[in-house]
Amino acid sequence: MLTTTDAIVLSLQPHSDKAHILHAYTRTGGRVNYMVYGLGRKNTAGKYSPLSVIQITANTPSAQELNGKPASLRTAQLTFVPRTITEDPYKRTIALFISEVLYHVLRHPMPDEQMYDFIECAVERLDATAEPQNFHLCFMSDFAAELGFAIDPSNPLSALQNETHIPFSRTERQEVLRKLCEYFAEHVETWQDPKSLDVLMEVFD
Repeated sequence: MLTTTDAIVLSLQPHSDKAHILHAYTRTGGRVNYMVYGLGRKNTAGKYSPLSVIQITANTPSAQELNGKPASLRTAQLTFVPRTITEDPYKRTIALFISEVLYHVLRHPMPDEQMYDFIECAVERLDATAEPQNFHLCFMSDFAAELGFAIDPSNPLSALQNETHIPFSRTERQEVLRKLCEYFAEHVETWQDPKSLDVLMEVFD
C-alpha cells in the first residue's frame, strides 16, 4: 500500500553497495525502517541527517506484514530544515545523541501522534535555541515524562524539566548526563548508551 507520512530521521545505515536503511519515527506508524536506493552524498547529508523532519512516500505493508523488514521508500521531501543544527557543531552532536536515544527507545511500529509531536517540537526548539549546552539533559528529562516514568520531584534531576539555563560546570553536566543514562537504563529494557555519549560529554566547557 502506498502511504505518505511525516517522519523524523533517526539514522541512515549502509545496507549494501546500492542501498541504505533509513530508520525513522513517523506520525502515522511509529518507528518504521525504509530501504533507500541510489543516494548521493549531498542527498544523504541534507535530507537524512539526524533529526531532519521529512515527508515520506513509501510502499508500506501492515505492521504484521513488515515483521521487521524495511518498507520500500519511494520519495522523501524535507519539510523542516533545521539549519542551525546542521551548521552548528555543538547542535549536530546533540542531535546525534538525541537521535541515538530515540533509536534505542522507540522500537515498535505503533502509531503515537503525541510522541511524534513531542519530538518534532523538540527539534524545532533545538534549532531555535541560542544556548544549547543543557538541551540534551532537559530533553531526556522531558522524554522520560513523555514515556511515563517522569523523574520524581524529590530527585534533583527533576529540576531539568523544561529548563535549559541551569548554570552547570562541565564536570556537573557530565555527571548529570551519566545519571540520566543510568535512569533510562533502569526503565527501558532496550536501552544502550549512545555511541556519541563520550563525545557529547567533552563538547561543552
